[in-house]
Amino acid sequence: MSAPALGHGLAGVADAGAFLARLVRLDPATLVRLRPVPGAGRTALWARLPWGVLVVRTVEGAAPEDATVAAAELLAELAAGGAALPRRRDDGWRWALPPVASRAVEALPADEVRRIAAAAAGALREAATHGVGGRAVGQRALRDALLDHVAVVVTPDDAPDAPVEVPQRLVQGLVRMGFLGTGDVQVRVAGRWVGLVGPYGAAWSQKAAEFALTPVSSHPNG
Repeated sequence: MSAPALGHGLAGVADAGAFLARLVRLDPATLVRLRPVPGAGRTALWARLPWGVLVVRTVEGAAPEDATVAAAELLAELAAGGAALPRRRDDGWRWALPPVASRAVEALPADEVRRIAAAAAGALREAATHGVGGRAVGQRALRDALLDHVAVVVTPDDAPDAPVEVPQRLVQGLVRMGFLGTGDVQVRVAGRWVGLVGPYGAAWSQKAAEFALTPVSSHPNG
């Protein structure tokens, strides 16, 4: 006999649906990874945004196991009131996740984060319309330069010689996913990762300075 099909196990359907709907608007083909939170009866929903930021929202209900599915398919299942886990696409998830343990290094007012995001959007519209220095610049180049811009620099009290840079791509991830509320946003560090944690979810990225290229070497067996 074949094993019974797994259910998704999600009870926080409204929260999960809001998260999935925003993901699908940004990228209809995106994947979502369901990771049960041990002993908490909750599931962390992870996804990667088109500009390379990982986002996560934790909802009520425990998924039966760590699984990756198409976000659009899971959204459709929830919208229909179904309990089935869509076809698994575990081999499509190719990104590391930040460590579970992290430390807070700063708290930013939510209104300030909104202001930073709005200013960046205005700068992009202005540059797209009028160019930079009187010269036209491609939309993709403008967007990438804006996302790479360091929006906030935090100097931790316990490590003043190791400032933490928060790129605009993290700010945009938090805002575009609707993770802001009325409370503060925490800047957190976990190893080589920097995160912005709002009331409704978090956005994470690896520190750009930590990236390294490893030369490809030949192997006798391919």
